[in-house]
Amino acid sequence: MDPPFNDMYNTLFYKQITNTESNVLEVPFSFSVTAVVEEVELPVIDVSLLMDGAKNEREKCKEEIARASREWGFFQVINHGISMDVLEKMRQEQIRVFREPFDKKSTSDTFSAGSYRWGTPSATCLQQLSWSEAFHVPMTDISDKDFTSLSSAMERFTSESEALAHTLAEVLAEKLERKSNFFKENCVRNTCYVRMNRYPPCPKPSEVYGLMPHTDSDFLTILYQDQVGGLQLIKDNRWVAVKPNPRALIINIGDLFQAWSNGMYKSVEHRVMTNPTMERFSTAYFLCPSYDAVIECSGDCPSYRNFSFREFRQQVQDDVKKLGYKVGLPRFSNHLY
Repeated sequence: MDPPFNDMYNTLFYKQITNTESNVLEVPFSFSVTAVVEEVELPVIDVSLLMDGAKNEREKCKEEIARASREWGFFQVINHGISMDVLEKMRQEQIRVFREPFDKKSTSDTFSAGSYRWGTPSATCLQQLSWSEAFHVPMTDISDKDFTSLSSAMERFTSESEALAHTLAEVLAEKLERKSNFFKENCVRNTCYVRMNRYPPCPKPSEVYGLMPHTDSDFLTILYQDQVGGLQLIKDNRWVAVKPNPRALIINIGDLFQAWSNGMYKSVEHRVMTNPTMERFSTAYFLCPSYDAVIECSGDCPSYRNFSFREFRQQVQDDVKKLGYKVGLPRFSNHLY
């Protein structure tokens, strides 16, 4: 069932690695990723008030969403309109597909080529490893597939996540006094993604991430996770652990919203820690624009130059290939970094 993590990672645990570009000998070191981290509860927002609340309640809810996006870059939503039946069915189908033998799921034609991913094949040091496997699936793959229990569960989850994402994005645009139909025009169904994640138990949790620190390359992400825990984020220049809430979905701001809002909303670095005994599952929906959509920074003194999503993605891919990690928004800054 599990990918061959040990076969790929053992060389990085125990062998020296030569940096071929600089011809410098690098020795992987045992770094601790399990330092004591405070567990926090993210801001919790009842988004049913956007539809059902009185005018003052709706405005208060909108301000809570904007404030959390400014101060945290992360928040939780309850009464979000996605039923527990839909979420539980998604979880069951996700577990089932990950239970398939590695050889079967890694060569499956259920989704388009390259959708199944595991580990970090390009890693050259321990910090770049991710002890996880995932299906990263374009929304078009879901719509185009024959009806199965998996495609049905994904269709319901993504359709309802899509509606929630657009509602939140329009609120955030409104609070910036910007054109709120930008997302309906540019973030259409065939430009968005869903990602099913599995984090197997890891024998070396003090040395390997489940998912290495990163920011999301989208406008916003909706995350449904189990109760195992492991998600951590940067708050006030330190790592904090997110306390799971069985009633809530987690929302986080992506790089594109940070640029579009001229840094008003924060795309915050986050990571997933490994667990020595328990596996963890999560499903994420990514609100992305078309490749040709131009991200225009707002304000009289823009912090970022205008760029297309295609350009941003290509720069991220180039940096990961060359450096082993994503640089992201600083590449598009109007200021030196």
